[in-house]
Amino acid sequence: MATINFGGVPETVITRDEFPLQKALEFLKDETIAVIGYGVQGPGQALNMRDNGFHVIVGQREGTPSWERALKDGWVPGESLFSIEEAADKGTIICNLLSDAGQIALWPTLQKYLTPGKTLYFSHGFGITFNDQTGIVPSKDIDVILVAPKGSGTSLRRLFVAGGGLNSSFAVFQDASGKAWEKAIAMGIGVGSGYLFETDFKREVYSDLTGERGVLMGALAGIIEAQYQVLRQRGHSPSEAFNETVEELTQSLVPLVGENGMDWMFGNCSVTAQRGALDWKGKFREATLPVLNDLYDSVASGQEARRTIERGSTPNYRAELEAELKEVRESELWQTGATVRELRSRSSASVEV
Repeated sequence: MATINFGGVPETVITRDEFPLQKALEFLKDETIAVIGYGVQGPGQALNMRDNGFHVIVGQREGTPSWERALKDGWVPGESLFSIEEAADKGTIICNLLSDAGQIALWPTLQKYLTPGKTLYFSHGFGITFNDQTGIVPSKDIDVILVAPKGSGTSLRRLFVAGGGLNSSFAVFQDASGKAWEKAIAMGIGVGSGYLFETDFKREVYSDLTGERGVLMGALAGIIEAQYQVLRQRGHSPSEAFNETVEELTQSLVPLVGENGMDWMFGNCSVTAQRGALDWKGKFREATLPVLNDLYDSVASGQEARRTIERGSTPNYRAELEAELKEVRESELWQTGATVRELRSRSSASVEV
C-alpha cells in the first residue's frame, strides 16, 4: 500500500508494485471465477482475467446476443462457457455483472448457489446499498466484495490490451473468510486496474449515480444541447455550432485536460480564451451547484434507485427507451455530429494514404 496526497489530502492506494499480478494469481490459484453476464462489464473483465492467467468461466443465457459474443471471444461451451446456473454452481467467486435490473431478476436463482465459503463479487454497489428495493441480501457465511473500474468494460479492455489500466475502487461489504480484503485487491489487479482505492458500497453507488447523471453524461449532454441551441438560434450554421460545441471539446480539449490538467489548459491557450474561461467558470459552477446538490440528495434518498427500478421493470420500457434514444439520434445536433465524424474519418483515411 502507498499513501498518496491527492490535492493535499492523503489517501491509501494499491498499485501493481505493492500487489503484483503474480501475488494475485497465487492468492486466487484455487478459485474458479464465474463471470455472470456478458454485456457491459463482463467481456472486459473476463477477457482481462483470462489473459492474466486466472481460471475464469462465463455464465450466460444460450441463444442470446451476449452468448454469441462470448463464442466469438473464444469461450468454449461446456469448458469455459455455461448456462448462468451451471456457472454459478461451478464458481467459487461469482461475479454478478448483470445490469442492476438483471441482478434483481436473477437474485432468487443466484442465491441458491451462494453456498458457505463462496464469494459474491460486484462492480456496482446498487443491489446491496438499495437492498430494501432490490431484495439482494446475501447470507452471512459468504464474502461480498466489489471492484468498480472507473469506465466502461470496453475502455477497460482497450487499455489492458495497450498495456495500461483503468483505475478502480474496491470495497468489502462482508468478510466471512477473513481474507475478503486481499481477495478484492487480487480481483482488482486481475481485471487490469491501474491502481486501486478503497471505498464502501454506499459511497461507490452514490458517487457513480451522481457522476452518470451529472458531469459524465446527463450534465454534459444537457449543456451541449443548450450551447448548440443558442448558437443555432443566433444564426450560426449546424457545422459551426457543432464544431465549437462538441468537436473541439472531444477531439482537442478533453484529451489534453486528461493528459495535463485544466490548469495546463488555461496556461496554454490564447489570452482571449484564457480570460473568458476563468471569468465564466465561476458562474457556471454557481449555477450548477444547486442542481448537483439536488441530484446527490435524490441519489442518497433512494429516489434515483426507485425510479430506475420502476422504469426498468415496466413491460414497454425497451420501446419507450428506443423512442427517447431515437429522438436524440435524429436531432439536428447529433445528425450533424454523424456527418462531422464521417468527414473526420474520410480525412484520416486520406492522410494515411
